[in-house]
Amino acid sequence: MADTQTFHDRDGWIWFDGKLVPWREAKVHVLTHALHYASSVFEGQRAYNGRIFKLGEHCQRLRRSAELLGFEVPWNVEQLGDACNEVLTANAMTDAYMRPVAWLGSEKMGVSPTGAKVHVAIAAWEWGKYFDADKAAKGIRLTLAPWRRPAPYTAPVHSKASGLYMIASLSRKHAEDTGFDDALMFDWRGQVAEATGANAFFIREGVLYTPTPDCFLDGITRRTVIDLARRRGVEVVERAIWPEELESFEQMFLTGSAAEVTPVGSAGPWTFEVGDLTRQLAKDYDDLVNGRLADR
Repeated sequence: MADTQTFHDRDGWIWFDGKLVPWREAKVHVLTHALHYASSVFEGQRAYNGRIFKLGEHCQRLRRSAELLGFEVPWNVEQLGDACNEVLTANAMTDAYMRPVAWLGSEKMGVSPTGAKVHVAIAAWEWGKYFDADKAAKGIRLTLAPWRRPAPYTAPVHSKASGLYMIASLSRKHAEDTGFDDALMFDWRGQVAEATGANAFFIREGVLYTPTPDCFLDGITRRTVIDLARRRGVEVVERAIWPEELESFEQMFLTGSAAEVTPVGSAGPWTFEVGDLTRQLAKDYDDLVNGRLADR
């Protein structure tokens, strides 16, 4: 994941409000509404062998996230998909991480968003594994996050909104500052929620468990892995999971467009093995995104 090159000074092209612009010219003003009031939503998606995985679902979610924040993305799903592919082609990439983002601009300043224009940009860059491959093979180490996922009546928790990542960023920094790879977040009730940017799964006696996504994103990769497990006849249980139950699980892994399927070796005081089912689902996911396994 390490990348020492700054993101503002690169060669390439970024799709910006309907047209490709040179990477270094994709700029916004310091008085942009989103910078001050978090009126921004985004997607994280990957291209494998020239094909953007689950592109339609990502474009749909971007628009839905914006709607939950009270604004409408002025391009439809098909147009956003075409723009994503245009970015991939313009940058001569086949394997890439992609970041569509929509935000309210500098046309208006103040808490009220009325009068601010909706802007959209799409960037792509080469980004390897989210977690160090050697660490992931042994199972990454999670600490417990100092922040909790908020209740759904306090924030638009089903939007992939930039503002909701503030506590994720703080928790990830806390993890790295204390020698861990990431952090496991609980929710406002004290139930297990997710990691800072990935959904969580647990395995016990061949059954796959995952927390109900009632206050965090029901990830696209999460749903994909659930489908892959069911294809193999694995029972999948979605329900509330309390921390006291974690010691009974044998395996744990994370899922996300960036994280893909990443085994976990420990989370706080609880330890897990990188077992056969975790490895199999990671392989199935890799086969799926690379076209060796049929999507459906």
